[in-house]
Parts: sequence; structure tokens; C-alpha cells
Amino acid sequence: MAYKFIKWFEELSKEDVPLVGGKGANLGEMTRAGIPVPPGFCVTAEAYKYFVENVKVEDGRTLQEWIMDVISKTNVDDSKQLQENTAKIREKIISLPMPEEIAEEIKQAYRELSQRFKKEEVYVAVRSSATAEDLPDASFAGQQETYLDIIGAEDVIKHVQKCWASLWTARATFYREKQGFDHMKVYLSAVVQKMVNSEKSGVMFTANPVTNNRNEIMINASWGLGEAVVSGSVTPDEYIVEKGTWKIKEKFIAKKEVMVVRNPETGKGTVYVKVADYLGPEWVEKQALTDDQIIEVAKMGAKIEEHYGWPQDIEWAYDKDDGKLYIVQSRPVTTLKEEVRGEEVEEAEEAEVILKGLGASPGVGAGRVVIIFDASEIDKVKEGDILVTTMTNPDMVPAMKRAAAIVTDEGGRTSHAAIVSRELGIPCVVGTKEATKKLKTGDYVTVDGTRGVVYKGIVKSLVKKEKEEKAEGKVVVAGAPLVTGTMVKVNISMPEVAERAAATGADGVGLLRAEHMILTVGQHPIKFIKEGKFDELVERLADGIKTVAAAFYPRPVWYRTLDAPTNEFKEMPGGEDEPDERNPMLGWRGIRRSLDQPELLKAEFTAIKKVVEEGYNNVGVMLPLVSHPYQIREAKRIAREVGLEPHKEVAFGIMVEVPAAAIIIEDFIKEGIDFISFGTNDLTQYTLALDRDNENVAKLYDETHPAVLKLIKHVIKVCKKYGVETSICGQAGSDPKMARILVRLGIDSISANPDAVELIRKVVAQEERKIMLEAARRQIFKDEEDIF
Repeated sequence: MAYKFIKWFEELSKEDVPLVGGKGANLGEMTRAGIPVPPGFCVTAEAYKYFVENVKVEDGRTLQEWIMDVISKTNVDDSKQLQENTAKIREKIISLPMPEEIAEEIKQAYRELSQRFKKEEVYVAVRSSATAEDLPDASFAGQQETYLDIIGAEDVIKHVQKCWASLWTARATFYREKQGFDHMKVYLSAVVQKMVNSEKSGVMFTANPVTNNRNEIMINASWGLGEAVVSGSVTPDEYIVEKGTWKIKEKFIAKKEVMVVRNPETGKGTVYVKVADYLGPEWVEKQALTDDQIIEVAKMGAKIEEHYGWPQDIEWAYDKDDGKLYIVQSRPVTTLKEEVRGEEVEEAEEAEVILKGLGASPGVGAGRVVIIFDASEIDKVKEGDILVTTMTNPDMVPAMKRAAAIVTDEGGRTSHAAIVSRELGIPCVVGTKEATKKLKTGDYVTVDGTRGVVYKGIVKSLVKKEKEEKAEGKVVVAGAPLVTGTMVKVNISMPEVAERAAATGADGVGLLRAEHMILTVGQHPIKFIKEGKFDELVERLADGIKTVAAAFYPRPVWYRTLDAPTNEFKEMPGGEDEPDERNPMLGWRGIRRSLDQPELLKAEFTAIKKVVEEGYNNVGVMLPLVSHPYQIREAKRIAREVGLEPHKEVAFGIMVEVPAAAIIIEDFIKEGIDFISFGTNDLTQYTLALDRDNENVAKLYDETHPAVLKLIKHVIKVCKKYGVETSICGQAGSDPKMARILVRLGIDSISANPDAVELIRKVVAQEERKIMLEAARRQIFKDEEDIF
């Protein structure tokens, strides 16, 4: 049947947030990117909208009108009134009948999903995905509900309604009000997804959320379903893995007292059980993931981060039925701050440590302890109090916002308490095991969220130091940065991250991608130009390029002209005329498109001319996917048409991504280039004739394949001969193994992702010292041979 209210994951991408919310869009995006996501479908936000706008309440008003009337009479700062009124709305949504047209579509989609697994009925998770949830500037975990181990079409329909109702919890309503979201414009999609029969599960952050170290992946793991970890009901194992080297740097094996499993009595829904009873006493302190699984989970996290271009907060699980790893959710980490290195806060000499746990949100907070055990008590917490509880839940957010610090008995660094505290910038210590027993309401304590320590009384030296550092806003960097002969640069996709990328100490930008800047105009750029908005497009591009050039000045910034394949353009308003290509990666993209649509290239060159005229002479132009010298000649002609003089006002270079460019590199140099940069992602695929996203052949993808290295070696050798700078900006530039090879081949610079700059700089420095040592030893042996 043709669905009106249903979208399968395969049909969705990250652009579909308005239709299926952040969760649904991300599951679709990951499915299309080849990430192992359990299959499913979304009941779209259109279905919720249809429901509230068409279903009538007793007095003839639509449900939407009735809800808005209740909300207009609610003071969200009055916790009691907020809870009563939102409960009334939820009850109303659940009690009203589901419109037949929506119910039929859900039944049919559920039947189709079950048939994929050759079953009458499959177990599913029904998850809420609000269209205003998971926005880049907000990460309040668990605002809407998730229902696990649901089976049967009628139960699925019932739980879709329960998800809709959860849009009106006290916590979600409070959050929207305080964040300025319009309640009328917030809708909810329900995600129906094949249930993973989790043997072990957890959460992973692809950047350490406590130290803000982007070279580390933090994994929390426990037994059974992930609900126990996310809610903070269990203190999970914690593993820290170094990106690139995949070394397990730290392990914290927790006492995992409880787990969540499918209800063994009813076969539906979930229940909490004691690990010692369900699995056996020895499992309580047993390491949840094997070392191989820790590395497998970390590598999957890195792959997802690479796809999105930003650190991710990921929920994962191992299915006991097939032993495979599955990803059930991913969203951007929104709480990372610039890493503060160097001296930590001084130990308070005479202060008495009364509790220790895991430092989950850095900083120091001091005040009066208030112990609460559930959300009905949140009014007890006043401004500046220390909130102490067994574990926080989303209903406690209003009280958390008032607290000077938060301390919990349970939970790990990926629990609700930890995530919300980091977003609010409130110090937090989790997993103390006995805070609610050892502390009493009315006690005065000092909480150090950096070290995971709670001190007795107000420790003035710590509080004073915290105030001074906040006032100065200082960042202390330990030691001088390493100086290397091979420059270490950084890749940037979005101008918004320029300041953070510059703070890595990178020697410049080896790749500033045009795609994000051009695709964010909201419609096909050619349509934009045809509508007479050429100058507006130039302005937007110039602003983006200037932001990066200014952050790095006088360090070089190489801007790569547009290289978006046709399938990306096709999705945009105005992209209807884009050709259907069997393999867009081999199609009309890069310099090929730019020369066929010169008005777009003119806009890019005009923007660069504008930036150069403002005094930023550190910008270079890099042409992608070149395969013949005439392409450079034509591009230079277009640049001169807009008054931009290659080699004089801007450095001019090419990407070496096509084997043809590597083989005849001398011809390109004779045409006139200042630099080249290897795009190893494409160079490897084109050299080995394989699609790295195709799981059947992905295992053969190898950037260190002798043929790829031979092409790279040849290009570096020829460029050295003619004084042309060589660089790399493909994913391989962030791989320590490849970095060592490139240093030995004599490359001039390596451009890495922002989170890998520090690691690659260390690897480069180490390899350069090794080369010098080897040369010195050879000379010593030669001298000895001469003597003897």
C-alpha cells in the first residue's frame, strides 16, 4: 500500500528532522550509510498532527485547541500545577480512539516488518522522536518515552499513542517553555524498530565528555537492555579507548547490581532483575565487554562520527540471538567545551573527603545538601542547593537547574544526571553508592565534579579558585606545542568550528570544504543564482571563508571548490532537474560540474576575491577530481574573469584523487600549480575499483595498498623536484599508521580531522626523530667502517 503516515528507515535521511524528529532522521541516515541499525519505520509527525487537528473532544473543540487552552492556563514554574495539567493532557491523548486511517497503516507496516523476519509478529521498541528534540543546542536526555519489547499490532498502536502523550510530560513542557519553543509547532513521530534481544548494551561518546578530549572514546557497558545505563539505575563499566591506535587506556569495572530484561512472565515489556539472581553472582563484577568488543564498539563509533563530522552520543547493543553489534541511536554531543589542560584545581589541604565517585561534569559547587528521592519533592531544592539523590530522572530537571551541584548514588558518566549537568554547566559526581546514606539534608558540602570528590563543609580555597577562573575565563595549556618539520593541518567542514579547530594549534587548514556553506542556502545553488541571488550566494560564501581565514591568519587555508555528487543536489528544492546517475561518486561532480556550470565557480572565486581584498592573503584554491590539465587552465580563466589572479593573489592547487592525476602529475605541474593534496578516500576506491561502503568488498579497502602508496610516492617525488607543496586531506591523514608512512615518503603537510590533530602531531614528531636517529646511526656505522 502507498503510505501517507509511514516512512521506512531506508527512505529517510538527516534532512528529515521536521518529518520524523532527530531520532527517526538519524536512524534513517545511519541505515543509508551502512551502519548496522535494526530495521524499522517511523509513524511521522504528520500522523500526530492529523490526530490532534482532527480528533474532537467532548465539547466539539479539536484536541489541539483543547491542549493549547490547558497550557495557556499553566504556570510552568509551579511544579504541582505543571504536573497536574500535563497529566490531564496525557490521559486525554491516550483515551481518544486512534483514527482508522492511521491505525490501518501502522498495522500494515508492522506486518511488513514482521515478514522481513519470517514471523507473524516481532518484538519491537516504540520510541518517541520529537521534531524539536535532539537539536544541535540541546541534549536533555529522555524527554519523551521509549517502550521496549512490544509485540502485536494493537499493542504497537497503543504505544504510538503513549509516545504522542509523552510530548506533554511535565519535563518536556517545562523544557520547551524555557527554551522558547512554540508548543503549537512541536510534533512527535513514533519510531517502531525491531527489538535487539540485548545480552549487553550501553552508551558511547566519541569524545570524552568529562575531559573534552576528542582523541578518546568513552564506552559505558552493562548487562541486558540499555535502559538501565541510560536511566542511571546501574553503575556501568567504563572503558576509555584512544582513537586511531585503538589502545584501551582505562577500564573501570563496576558492580553491576541490576539489569533490564524482557518480562519472563508476560513475554511483553521489561522488568528490572538482580544480576546475581538472573545471571549468577560472579557476573556482578565481571567485565561486560571483552577487549575485542570494546575495540569493535569504539571503531563503530569512530565510523559514525566520521559520517556526521561531529562527536556523537551513541546507544549500542550486542544481540544474544546472533552475537552481532547493533546501533540503536546516535545524536550529536552538544556539551563539549574547549579542553582545559594543565594544572587541575589544588587539593584542599585540610578538607575532609566524605564521598568519592565518578567526576561527570567538571567544576566546583558548594552549598546546603537537599536529599530527594522522586520528582514530587523537587520544590525542596532552592537556588544554590546541592541536589543529592539516588539517581536523577528527567522530571527533576527544573530542580537540577537551580542546584549548585549534583551528587548521585548510582549512574555512570553517560547517565541522565551526567548529560544534563554538563549541558547546564553544573558540577556533578555520580556513582558514589552511598551519598543518600552518608549525607543529610542541611549538611554543607563542596562538590568537585572534575575529580569526583565531595568534601565536608565549604572549602573556601576551591570555591575562590573556581570563581577566579570563571571570571577570567582562562584556559591553561600544558607545555609548549610540539614543533615538527612536517606541517600538521586540520580539515574543516563548517566555519562555525573554526575557532575550536584553530585552538588545536594546527599549522593551517588543509581542507575547507565548500559543500556545507553552499548546501545551507536551502535550495539548489543554480536555482539560487537564476533567481537573481548571485550576490547573496557570494556574500554567504565570503562570510564562511573569511571566518576560517581570520581564525587561522596568517596560517594557510585551502578552500576546496564544490564537490557534491548529484544525489545530494537532487534532494534540495530546485534539484528536480539533476540527472539520475547509477553511481554519483563516478559521475557529474567536482571540477567536471564546475566547468559545465561556470556561474557557480564564478560565485566561489568572487567570494575568495572579496576575502582577499579584505586583507586575508592566506587563502588558497583547491580543485577537486581533476583528471586533465585543461581543467586547471579553464578554472584559471574563470578566476581571471572575476579579477582573481592565480599564484599572485591566491595559491592554486589540485586534489590528487583520480589515478590519472597521479600518473601524469608532471603535466599538471607544467600547467602551473602551487600545491597538491591527496584525497585518499577516492584515490583508494578508484585505484582498487571498489566501493568502501559496500559491505561485500569493504574488507579489501586499504589506503596502504602497495598500488596506492606507489602513486603517492611518485607524486611526492615529482612535486619535490619542481618545488610544489604536497599534502593529504583524506581520512588517512588522521590515521597514525598512514602518517608514519607519509613522513617517510617526504610529504610536506598532513591535514587531519580536528580531534586527531594532537595525536597526529605526536606521531609525526616521533617519526621525524626516528628518521634523524636512524640517519645518525648510519653515519656512525659508516664512520666506524672508514676507521677500521
